[in-house]
Amino acid sequence: MKLTIVGFWGGYPKVNEASTGYLLEHEGFKLMIDFGSGVLAKLQNFVQPEELDAMILSHYHPDHVADIGVLQHARLIQGFLGKKSPQLPIYGHTQDKQEFAKLTYKNITKGIAYDPAKKLTVGPFTISFIPAVHPVPCYAMRIEAGSKSLVYTADTSFKEEFIPFATGADLLLSECNFYGNQDGKGAGHMNSFDNGKLAEGADVKKLVLTHLPHYGEIDQLVSEASTVYNGPITLAREGLEITL
Repeated sequence: MKLTIVGFWGGYPKVNEASTGYLLEHEGFKLMIDFGSGVLAKLQNFVQPEELDAMILSHYHPDHVADIGVLQHARLIQGFLGKKSPQLPIYGHTQDKQEFAKLTYKNITKGIAYDPAKKLTVGPFTISFIPAVHPVPCYAMRIEAGSKSLVYTADTSFKEEFIPFATGADLLLSECNFYGNQDGKGAGHMNSFDNGKLAEGADVKKLVLTHLPHYGEIDQLVSEASTVYNGPITLAREGLEITL
């Protein structure tokens, strides 16, 4: 599996950057995980919109889905220009029916409901879910292909159940929207110490901090998490590629 960070800011994108969006590839299959504001423009540095094979969504906050509409139009226009591609499956939960309905557009994209209680197969990937702790229904994911595993926390505050869910993962892609002296529980987010606790408890091989705050010195997040977790920690950044 190869993960490419396309966007990583929490809430909204910094100037000339993007909020949440990750490209996961294996055996030629290209899966987008979330698709927030600014992601479409940045994605084209790595792959073209018509080259995506599937997308999966954790929840429907705009910083995770805002660019789906322009992606739909991009694939529509490329079809007019002769680059027709198959209907793109977009997997999402149905606890917000209004937002789920927007995932289907003409013959360009089709919303497909996932059942969070069951494993899902998308191309070469096997995906399992756990409910996040967030103001709206949101699901963290464990994505496996071959012998490798990636756990994506989506947006959530810390809960103990994440530790067995993430145990032994090759990569923990974990939201870190707050510094160690802040309590993110009310907002449904984790701080740096929460991340260290999760990574250490689950004995993951690598931690990548994402969904980053727009203020402060973000390198501080790494130093704070490293007081709890002894493994390698990296801040998400545009274009960061990690091969598992």
